[in-house]
Amino acid sequence: MMRNINKTFILIEAVLAAAVAVMATMMIRENTRGDLGKVSVIVQDSDDNQWTAFKYGLRMAAEDQRIEMFVVGTEGMMTAEEQEKIISQEIDNGADAVIVQPVAGKDTEAMLARVENRVPVMLVGSDAASDGGESGLPSVKPDNYALGKALAEEVLKDYAGNLEGKTLGIVSETDAVEASVNRRRGFEDVMKDTGIRTIWSVTGSFGEEGDNSLRALPEADLVAALDDNSLTAAGECSASNNLHGAVVYGIGNSTEAVYYLDTGRVECLVVPDEFNVGYQSLTEMAGRLKNPFGGLKDRKVSGTVIRREELFTEENQDILFTMSQ
Repeated sequence: MMRNINKTFILIEAVLAAAVAVMATMMIRENTRGDLGKVSVIVQDSDDNQWTAFKYGLRMAAEDQRIEMFVVGTEGMMTAEEQEKIISQEIDNGADAVIVQPVAGKDTEAMLARVENRVPVMLVGSDAASDGGESGLPSVKPDNYALGKALAEEVLKDYAGNLEGKTLGIVSETDAVEASVNRRRGFEDVMKDTGIRTIWSVTGSFGEEGDNSLRALPEADLVAALDDNSLTAAGECSASNNLHGAVVYGIGNSTEAVYYLDTGRVECLVVPDEFNVGYQSLTEMAGRLKNPFGGLKDRKVSGTVIRREELFTEENQDILFTMSQ
């Protein structure tokens, strides 16, 4: 009888101990869910629609990883000095890591290396090297060379590979970041020996009025826009009949870019997967904060070619959805 009582007591003790262990584990997990740290995200002109899919990816990753994420409000283009000041303010305000779109300029790479001495840094969209090479800092970005190459291949398809006598204008926001350098390299590597002649190549922010107006440039048969802002500027200019009938091809990822495709002002759109740039960059950073001795991996995301007649296919609807969140 006493032996049975002892066995029952031991069994109860074991069950209680197991329950306590399970509860303790659950409490630890709950306490760590929101305690991975804070990640600040710094991109240029953060309210611009080109970042919608990117920010949606960030939000989804923040929910999945249960990590605090904050996109810093910025306006217009920043210098390396201005970006460093913003990053320092975020670190001083408690950021444990930063995700950064590197700005154009020869000082950017050194500036971000200084930041990395304070907190983990992940680059998005582009490497920091202004010559098109790799900066040594981890990045999540499109394969920018492949995007430019894909854009040129679509042009060749439309002209059956024969561009003899055709003229070309190229527009991009800058020529001083890896993304723009490699997109242009990819585009021009396909275009060489096709007979096309580039009659102008411009960089900057373009609008319908003022000194930076595309309509003031010489007439070209084709215009290639290598980023979203350049593409929407070219689309707007085309819609106003100020591109002298040029056919526009470009790389873009905003609802405005899709609008100009849908209305026939842009012939073909190559869309980088900005949702995955956001999602993978924050997921990588969450893993780094969970494991301080782990590293951050470089990742490249794909792009999708979209034509007007393919705009509402199921695959492309998923892309459009991320742009509108």
